[in-house]
Amino acid sequence: MKIAVGCDHGGFPLKEVVIESVKAAGHEVIDVGTYSADAVDFPDFTKKVGEKIQNDESERGILICGSGIGASIAANKMRGIYASICHDTYSAAQGVQHDAMNVLCLGGRVIGPELVKVLIPAFLNARYQGDDAGGERLAQGVSKNKGIGKR
Repeated sequence: MKIAVGCDHGGFPLKEVVIESVKAAGHEVIDVGTYSADAVDFPDFTKKVGEKIQNDESERGILICGSGIGASIAANKMRGIYASICHDTYSAAQGVQHDAMNVLCLGGRVIGPELVKVLIPAFLNARYQGDDAGGERLAQGVSKNKGIGKR
């Protein structure tokens, strides 16, 4: 798979470990920045990752900001992006398997490199297991939430 990776300055210290982990799992990285620890706005990089997925240039994305929360909120405002902050392997895999999560958000000031090395394979090795009932439930959940159906 092609995986878009983006971060702000808060996530920059973990970015290289994320990229190495994606490559170690056998996937190709599309690095959309940032490329230094200089202060930048996370929504700019969230948008770049989301657009790679929307334009079918990548299958999934990984975002790293200071807490992971801002990137997750911003990403979920984009059509077709299902992002969540995950700092445990169960959630990183389960989010894909049951909720069609396609963007993993990480907190660069919250977790360390060793956790990244197990989170990335959990996320990338998981496959959506939705069936007709699960897919219908996901579709209804998205459209019934205020504002979400307008994405």
